[in-house]
This record gives sequence, C-alpha cells and structure tokens, in this order.
Amino acid sequence: MDALPEGVVQHILSQLSNARDVASCAAVARCWRDCMPFLPSLYFPRGAFEAVGGGPASASAVAAADDAIGRMVDAAARLEELVVYCPFSASLLPRWLAARAATLRVLELRVDSAATDKSGHLDSIGVAAGLEELRLWGLTMTRAPAWDRMERLRVLEVVGAVLDDAAVNGAVAACPNLTDLALLGCECAGEAVVSLALLERCRLDFVGSGNCSLRFAAPRVESLEIQGFSLISLQGGHRLKHLTISKNTGTLYHVEMGKLPELDQLSLRGVQWSWGAISSVLQCAGEVKHLVMKVEFCGDYDTLQPFPEIDLVEFFNSHPKLRKFEIHGAMFAALCQKNSLRKLDSRFVIPSLEQVLVTVRSPLNAEQKLNTLESLVRYSVRLRRMIIRISQMKNCHDAADDFFEEICKFTYMNSGRVCIE
Repeated sequence: MDALPEGVVQHILSQLSNARDVASCAAVARCWRDCMPFLPSLYFPRGAFEAVGGGPASASAVAAADDAIGRMVDAAARLEELVVYCPFSASLLPRWLAARAATLRVLELRVDSAATDKSGHLDSIGVAAGLEELRLWGLTMTRAPAWDRMERLRVLEVVGAVLDDAAVNGAVAACPNLTDLALLGCECAGEAVVSLALLERCRLDFVGSGNCSLRFAAPRVESLEIQGFSLISLQGGHRLKHLTISKNTGTLYHVEMGKLPELDQLSLRGVQWSWGAISSVLQCAGEVKHLVMKVEFCGDYDTLQPFPEIDLVEFFNSHPKLRKFEIHGAMFAALCQKNSLRKLDSRFVIPSLEQVLVTVRSPLNAEQKLNTLESLVRYSVRLRRMIIRISQMKNCHDAADDFFEEICKFTYMNSGRVCIE
C-alpha cells in the first residue's frame, strides 16, 4: 500500500462501507484516516456496538453508536449512502442529516429506538431533499410526516411499521415522483390512497385483522402486489404485467378495475373472497398468460361458502392466451361440476395451455374431477406438463384410496405429460 499513489489508496479505501472496517483502517495510519472525506457509503450493522456491554440496545451501546455515527458522518464530506441498523438516539438524526443534506442520496434506517418517537425527529428526513432512495424499518407513524415535497425520491420502502392511514397517504403524497413503492408487513386501518403518475413497481402488504381499503391510481405501473385489503379500487392498469392480490385473514369483499390488456401473470390468493370480486378480476384479465387461483372459500360475510360452478368451456374461451394454470382445492372443485362440460363440442380446444398444476384435497365427486382432468389433457393441444398435487386429503374412507388409484391410472395412461406430487 505504501508504494501506491495516494489517489489509488483513496479509491481502494473509498470502497469500504462497514463502520467497523472504516474505523479499523482509520486507526492504521494518518494518511488512511485522511481518506474518510471520500467515503461515499457508511453502513452500521445491527450488532455493531454490542461489545460495549449490556446488549445492542443498552444505554452504553446506544451512546457509543451515537458518538461513532456522529463522528463518521461529520468526517465523510461526500457521503451519498447512510445505512443504520443499530439502535441510535432519534434526537440526533436531524443533526446528522443536516450535515450531509447536500450529498446524501440513499438513506436506510432501522428506527426501533425511535418507534415511539413523539418529538417528530423523523420529520427531519425532509431536510435531505436530494434523497433518491429511502428505507425505514420498524417505526410508528400516527400522522403525515412533515417532509414537504421530496421531488427526487424514486424509491420508498417501509417495513414492519404501525401506520395511520393519514401517515400512509401523507408520506406517499410527499413523494410524487416515485417509481418503486413498498409498504411491507405494515399495520394500518382505514383507507390507503396511492396516486402516483410515475410508479412502475409497487408492493403493499398490510397485516392485521381490521378492514382496510385501497384506492390505487398509477398509469405506468407494471408490477403490483397487494395483500390485506378488503376493498380495492384500481385505476390505470393498462401497462400492468404482474398482478398479485391476496387476503390472508378476513374477507376480500370487492375489487374494481378496468381491462388489463398487457397482463402476463395474475395470482389470486387468500382464505375468503366474495365471488363478485373473483369474477370481476377474471373478467378484466382476459389476456393473462399465467394464472394462479388459490382461494379457499367464497362468501360475502363471516359464513364460509363453497364456490359456485365455473364452466370450463366458458373459462378457457374467455382466457385464450393462458399458458400456465395453477388451481387449488375448492376452486378446482368448482371447475369440476357435473354441468361444466355441457357446452363441449368437437371444435372446442384450449389453444395455448402448456403447463397445469392442480391441487386436489378431497375425493368427493371423484368421477367429475377425473373427467375434468381428462378434458384438460384432451383439449389442450400444446400441453407439455400436468402436475397433480394430492394435498391434505383428510377423508380416511375407502373412497380416498379408490380416487388415488384412479389418479394413478390416469397418470400411467398419460405418461410423460402427467405426474403426481
């Protein structure tokens, strides 16, 4: 290292970001310590100061973190990225951000220590008006943040937070030029409003048993994942290619959207959906190429109900571009009703289907289920692979053994294209 030109040494050391490595190098020699102003990135891991004693969140560890973060941020005159996972004092955050507001482009904070912050220290994030990416972990926000307008912010990610709907709507409104938005594992109730003209990718994962509604408008969005909402209104999905809607607890009552002409992949998941919500989505997704249907029950209220009959011919005529199809349990049973093949004629074909994954969970109506499987194989002119997954079959009656035997025969007759998991 001594033989290298100073500029080369500066470049090598500027690649460091972990606070421990930076501190170790700064202690080696003065010339190495003089490279601190050229560091573009600083990363403080979760347990960076646990050796101080008392655990990573002890008062002594937090004091050590505050001191180290303050010194390094002050020294790194060209700092562009600051990542802090270790516990720190939220009251010092405004000073750190003000010191590097002109250069900071990426900010990631695990704010467990500021989760109950009532002093508005997180409002100071707005001081760094040049931020392009912002990620926050483990915070509580009961009001809209006072960030003003963060025109340059393109990526906003909030993980494991407790949020009021006013906080969600205020934070999104303060970042009008987002291209990527992720709210993951967040607790929220009320109505979330997302209206962003430039948004391209979005993940909204809301947890909790309360009802939460979503009004979403993003004309450029291409990938959208939604979880936890009971009422959904989607506008501007003309460029949407990937859509996932799920509701792990409670009921999804209503989904409103327009046609999705560019949709490649659609996934519907959850415990209970109203049939109107399922029908609405399927009608708008006539061009879909990969469809996953994994909803356990139907019904508009607390009473769990089976799905109404799904006509196989109408279903595939309405989705002529479908190439990969995954259907599970009760929804497959709805496709296997005795009248499902009543409109079948010699001209019927399933033109594009190549892969099918069917999950069977009950031996009830075994003959109708076998007829449906046979029809899928017979009329899918491009079918390459069908996987039949036998899952959680609880019936111990002889009917279950008989049904499985028939499935094995069907697999043998279509060896090479059909297999059992």
